[in-house]
Amino acid sequence: MKINLAKKEVLFQVVLNLIIFVFYAFDNGSVGVEPYRYGYFLNYALAALIINYVALPRFYRNKNVYQFIGIIVFSLIFAVLIEELVLEQIYFPKRGLKFMGFYAFLDIIPIVTILSGFKFGYDALHKQREVEELKDYVRQSELQFLKSQINPHFLFNNLNNLYAYALEGSEKTPDIILELSGLLRYMLYECQDEFVSLRKEVDQLENFINLNELQIEDRGRVKFTKSDNLDQYMIAPLIMTVFVENAFKHSLSSLSENIDIEINLSVTDEGLLNFVCSNNYHEITNNDSLSNGIGLDNVKKRLALIYPDSHKLTIKNIDHKYTVALTIELSEKTNK
Repeated sequence: MKINLAKKEVLFQVVLNLIIFVFYAFDNGSVGVEPYRYGYFLNYALAALIINYVALPRFYRNKNVYQFIGIIVFSLIFAVLIEELVLEQIYFPKRGLKFMGFYAFLDIIPIVTILSGFKFGYDALHKQREVEELKDYVRQSELQFLKSQINPHFLFNNLNNLYAYALEGSEKTPDIILELSGLLRYMLYECQDEFVSLRKEVDQLENFINLNELQIEDRGRVKFTKSDNLDQYMIAPLIMTVFVENAFKHSLSSLSENIDIEINLSVTDEGLLNFVCSNNYHEITNNDSLSNGIGLDNVKKRLALIYPDSHKLTIKNIDHKYTVALTIELSEKTNK
């Protein structure tokens, strides 16, 4: 990586100096390049290199302002002395030793300023790229951390349910194990990417609903509706599952009958996902727990990270009915 950066740096300097030299060499409209301009420009480039690779990294970035200014002044004075005492005597020996420091400064400063300015801009862009890469790394790390919280949270709840059915010797235990193994396989092996197929996500969501519906038996109803145009879109995994899980958890924990859970999922032609999940609950339920907990806090953070400006989450708790409405601007599958 460092070698590649060094190569890019060298290439940048070569191209930059060649371009600036062309403008400098032909600024008088001459057909050919006057010989002295090679030596003069090399002198200017040397001063710029000292500023770019000594003053900038060692003093400017460390906020040593006075040392930084001192190196710049030294570089310019050194370049003037080289031009007056050496180059002038080589290219124009008949002139003799005539020190024209002020005019020499006027020739040097524009070239050095341009060369140093482009280097400063190049470094600024490189630093900005590093900052963006670091932000992306932190974002991905946070997403992985949040996703790692979901799996144990989901597994813990469903293992508790499985344990209860096993104690009762329920005939549904094998079905629960089968559904649970399918969901775990999906979570472990197919949810590693940031986005997954919406079709697969909805299929697993339906399996999750079926798994939890086994607990309701004849105590109420669960209605799940979905649209058919799911194949061309991608979505962040396990977003909707958290809301469905909360719906079952709070209805089952507070109601012994008349459980009513309704889940609707549709996608518009413009790729806008509309997801609504509602459930009833008993008034003695701790209402604060409906809007808190690891799962819900987790999914809110994930939505903010993945869909910062392309989602809307509305949660209502009215008349013993808890409703979650989520809209997401989905991305389409890419053809590889």
